[in-house]
Amino acid sequence: MSTITSSAGKAESVTVRRTEWSDAEDINNLISPAAVAVFGRVNVIHLLEKANLAVSLSTATNEVLAHASFSDHPIEELVDQTCWKNLLQNHVNGEKFTPMNTLFLRLFVAQHGFSIGGAKEIMRAVFNAVVELEHICLLTPYRGSLEAALEKIFEPVMPVKEEVQHSAYVCHRHNYCPRLHIRRARVEDHDDLMHIFAEQITPLVESHGPYFLSELIEAQDEENHAAVCESEGAVVGFVSVSGHMDLKLYNKWFELEEFEGLRKTNPAHQEEPQSLVEENNVTDAQQSDEAKEPVEGELTAEQESGDEPTDISQHECIKSCIKDSGEDSEPDGPPNAFCIQLFTMEKKFEMRSADFLQYLFKLFPDRDFCVISVPKLTPEFPLLQSFIRVAPRDTGTCSQELYLCHRWGLTRTLEVRVAVSSDIPAVQSLTESLSQQESIGEDLDLFLQARKDQDGTALQAFVAQVEGRVVGVIIIRDEEDIEFIRANFDIERFMYFSHHQREEHGRLCHFFLNPVFQHHTKYIFREVLRLAHKSCLYYILHPPHYSQRNVSLHSLAAVLNFMVPVSPRRQIIYPLEELGINAPSQQITKQQAPFALYHTNRKLTMEPKVTVNGRIVVVGASDTGLAFLEALTFCPHLRFNNLTLISTHGLPDRCSDDNMRFLATSHCYSDQDQARLSLRSWISVVRGKMKAIDREAKHVELMENGKVKYDYLILCTGLQYQMPSLTSTDAITQKPNSLNPHQPRHRHTRTGPSNLFTLNDQHDCAHVHQWLMDNFVELTGDAVLYGNTIDVFTCVETLMHLGVSGHRIHVVHPPEDNPTSCFPNGSAEHAVKQALEKEEVHVHHDCLLTQINDGRHTDPVTSVTFTTDAQTLRLECAVFFSFSHKTIDYDAFKAINDACLVFDGHLVIDSSFHTNDPSIYAAGPLTKYSRRYHADQWSDSCFNCKEVGQSLASVVLPLCDPTLERPAGPPSDHDHLIPAYNQAKIQGGRLPGGYNYLHVSKPTAIGNKIAAQKGRDIVTGRTETGNYFHLHLSSHDVVESITCLSKNTLPVSDLLCLYRKHQLLLNHLCSRYDEGLVHDMYSYCRENWCLALYHDRFADFEQEVQQIMDSAKLEGENGSVSIQEALQKIVDDKTESDQSMSLSEVFQKSEAYSALRKSVLDYLKYNRYHLTMYARPGLL
Repeated sequence: MSTITSSAGKAESVTVRRTEWSDAEDINNLISPAAVAVFGRVNVIHLLEKANLAVSLSTATNEVLAHASFSDHPIEELVDQTCWKNLLQNHVNGEKFTPMNTLFLRLFVAQHGFSIGGAKEIMRAVFNAVVELEHICLLTPYRGSLEAALEKIFEPVMPVKEEVQHSAYVCHRHNYCPRLHIRRARVEDHDDLMHIFAEQITPLVESHGPYFLSELIEAQDEENHAAVCESEGAVVGFVSVSGHMDLKLYNKWFELEEFEGLRKTNPAHQEEPQSLVEENNVTDAQQSDEAKEPVEGELTAEQESGDEPTDISQHECIKSCIKDSGEDSEPDGPPNAFCIQLFTMEKKFEMRSADFLQYLFKLFPDRDFCVISVPKLTPEFPLLQSFIRVAPRDTGTCSQELYLCHRWGLTRTLEVRVAVSSDIPAVQSLTESLSQQESIGEDLDLFLQARKDQDGTALQAFVAQVEGRVVGVIIIRDEEDIEFIRANFDIERFMYFSHHQREEHGRLCHFFLNPVFQHHTKYIFREVLRLAHKSCLYYILHPPHYSQRNVSLHSLAAVLNFMVPVSPRRQIIYPLEELGINAPSQQITKQQAPFALYHTNRKLTMEPKVTVNGRIVVVGASDTGLAFLEALTFCPHLRFNNLTLISTHGLPDRCSDDNMRFLATSHCYSDQDQARLSLRSWISVVRGKMKAIDREAKHVELMENGKVKYDYLILCTGLQYQMPSLTSTDAITQKPNSLNPHQPRHRHTRTGPSNLFTLNDQHDCAHVHQWLMDNFVELTGDAVLYGNTIDVFTCVETLMHLGVSGHRIHVVHPPEDNPTSCFPNGSAEHAVKQALEKEEVHVHHDCLLTQINDGRHTDPVTSVTFTTDAQTLRLECAVFFSFSHKTIDYDAFKAINDACLVFDGHLVIDSSFHTNDPSIYAAGPLTKYSRRYHADQWSDSCFNCKEVGQSLASVVLPLCDPTLERPAGPPSDHDHLIPAYNQAKIQGGRLPGGYNYLHVSKPTAIGNKIAAQKGRDIVTGRTETGNYFHLHLSSHDVVESITCLSKNTLPVSDLLCLYRKHQLLLNHLCSRYDEGLVHDMYSYCRENWCLALYHDRFADFEQEVQQIMDSAKLEGENGSVSIQEALQKIVDDKTESDQSMSLSEVFQKSEAYSALRKSVLDYLKYNRYHLTMYARPGLL
């Protein structure tokens, strides 16, 4: 924040920030006749949408004092955006202006009196933020003088030719943000440097003495140098570099092969960019290369961060994370790199840190790379904008991040142009190591020959070059499926769709760039958009298991770090036959293979991401863990480099079918959801099982003897079905009639029999499906299913679906401490019982497993014995499924317990998911709240797992995101209150009888009986006819639970939208039901009127309506009152029976009524591509 003074002498504290859409009205009000005379008439929203950079000067109260918009080309009335360089060359002496170092001012407005100060502050901020920027030009076709503020900033550029019909002005960097003066450090600089280092120097002083900095400066020689930077004669920064590096350690812990191990193996590479290039793998896309986001705070490589303070010697930092490992081969030859040992910069000047680099490379003229390593938790600092990140060989063990900069990476001569035929040999050489070389070559040939793809879609190809050498290739095509993309992905989070023409949308087909230039990726995107006349680019990423011949293969992965992931949108399940011509376009409703979408546009090309290198390790691929990872990876302004998931079977994103639906589902993440999220593009997946947690060393030990280090550990393992006790010694000696349901539960920790299964995830289901097809379905023998959960019944139905007859299936229910059905709805339970009887499935109640194979041997299982109240039950079996009890996995329990994390039946957490270790968080059914909350009846298992995971992410994000306020200390317990969750608990599956089952209910405390609910029920259909539908309304007529049992496929996503809706919103459901007008709720919920309720933006519309109603004022006898006050008065008076009628009439005359009506029409208009079945004004 800085202070500017108006022409009248008024001082104002201001902040320069990026302009938001909400500023448009304020900016429009600032447009004066003088601004129109220079910039013409401007549509502010359109300009904000198309500008590359828009900044505003705002006060502490968020009042806009000044605004400026910048673009990479002049206004279209002057010249085509692809040819502006020629315009400057031909009409103005413009040899120094290039697309990389030049922006054009498209609008400047300011409040009266603040224009001069505001313009100077904005220019200073823009030059400070855009490192490559040297000139800001103003080209206007309108003759005349500039307003006073612009005249003081811009100087006119004299035209070469007299017939030029426009005016040109330029503002140079050196006038507002000059390059810093770099010189050799002297001992006399010591005191100034100590002031800059401040408290960050303390660890180094303690370890090396109070005069180590003077000694470091005095020790300069050919291999060790120190430099300072000056601004107006004052020292503002310091750097120390050394040519001594332990390259063996670097190569052991980082993937430096593409940089030839930082050694000179080919003398020709000393003067040119390396010809080695990088083929990126989709699963490694989370390994980003370069950081562009300036992070606030004094940032140095030696900043304290929970790891050991960085030593003076850079290679000693690397040594600290080296463990015993095998020798790796590395290139021979002299070193080709030097390292930054120590670096600091005053905060005011830290954005100009890159001014050091040219000077440093001159100190080592024979070396091509500059490297720096920083602790994982060190926030990214601006110097790293000019570096690229090197991927570590093992993300879980190394405690440092390595960045490098090639001397060619500092070039300001990088150019993007349209590809020509003569580029073919260079492109072939560039891509010769790629598996996608043939695909790139084919698309390039199609562009050069016909400018079209094989299906007739326009193609465009570009190359990036430096000093005439091709270093990258980019191929795009017109986006023909933009309607489908808009309808299925939330791209409007990043743009106003209506301000982009259809032809301005493009799809990225191929992007390949020499890795030393990858930090220029956003600049290359910006140039491609300009040269292609596009405003948006999309990249479509299909899941690994998806393959079709008509889907283009892409040589793209690291580029995803410079695009933003786009969240998928929930879709309405349309009754297309009933809608007929009123159905949405087929371009929206057509079925496509699921894919993930990534996006960039003109604005995003100059909006850097914040790089987060902290190691966040999630244990368990549960719904809670996946929701947590989704929330982190879909933060568009953050780039997480070290997200790791430890899971026994990896990500649950394999494609499944109806033959594998052995388990019930929570409907949190389907196969399509997984494909549209593509989490594996951003996280490292470690297949393994947690064996131990070393809290002091901060690492997780795996069963396979591996270790994964963490800065923040997230435990989301959930609960699993456990292997039952298998030996005769585990049998309970008791009388037949003395069945004890409170017997101790025995843990079986050894490998179980080959035909005994506990199913816990998709991988288990796929494995058991294959085993059944090979060893059971077509053979003889019985299946025994043991347990009381809904998974028993979904497994029975899947077995019968595979062709197993009912008489071969035995369902055995163990006794329970508190007998409750897994079906909250009695009708559903009765229907399942009837279906089991009809299929001749054997059902046994209150049977406790005591022996397997009569205690003689355990593999395979041939018989099981149960104790009952009457007599012992012995069953022959060919396969045994155990669904008897879900509890924490034994190995996870042992790891948690041995780590001394508080465990009280479940892992104990507070209301903010903290365990007793501040670096370890936990959530989901694994956990319980501390007893100090006196809420033993509530736990995370009572709530929607996805909502819990999102809430966990909201707690962890402030620790990583510098744009959020980091908690100063441990969170307060808010009077010992546990979190409140609103989303429904969901359970579904396929049940015996061919029923599709869905149950949706509000979160309920453990032990609460649903039968005690108040309110009323809406029931249609019968279980026998396969169209049973049950809604339970609360005493306030709000939907609290939904139970569906149908022989037809359920529109689950639509039905979930009914939860927490008032019956009046459901078209006066109660009155219609009471009048006998609702006979089938399934048909009722497919009628045209209700489809708007299923729209993913309906919740936003409800909030808008709520705001209108809350702010509404009604005119009465005693002046204006709010609706709440008017209603309260009616309740208090209890005299006039028609007061509510008069209140309605008064409301219809108020401004709120008009605003409400406008809100409804705007909602339908804005979402008309989804809601085509609704009439709008002017349609008839």
